[in-house]
Amino acid sequence: MAPRPRRQTLPIAGGSTVATRLQGDEVAVSETDNQRRNVLDEVLRVGAGFKEGERAWVLDALSALVPHLARWDPDDLDVEISAKDREGKEQHITLRADLPGYSPLVAVVADRNLDRALAEAKHELIRQIEDHKSMREPQHNRHLRTKTT
Repeated sequence: MAPRPRRQTLPIAGGSTVATRLQGDEVAVSETDNQRRNVLDEVLRVGAGFKEGERAWVLDALSALVPHLARWDPDDLDVEISAKDREGKEQHITLRADLPGYSPLVAVVADRNLDRALAEAKHELIRQIEDHKSMREPQHNRHLRTKTT
């Protein structure tokens, strides 16, 4: 008798879950998770100061942005990263995101260490996205609250 497939419940966007049956050593990855991982790859433009061969490294370094960008349609997003003075004492990293319904968000960081500059720019952009999202929430915006009588 063949072993019974395991059942696993996976969280997906929007707080709901999806149940899947796993055979043997299979690992379930929802279609939503695959789309989320690809969103940054689709929307990132590597600008001045970076070589196209560094794209994979930059994508890996910015991977924490994916959950923050996943709520928008990739066709409406534009994320660009550029660097100045790569050979100088401090590299200047500029990370710009054009998100639907928001003014352009720009994070600019200067640091001697390129990895650290990239990480700081990523964290600054995430902070800006979260700040803009919280300003639009009804808790912080009286106009978006529903009236209670």
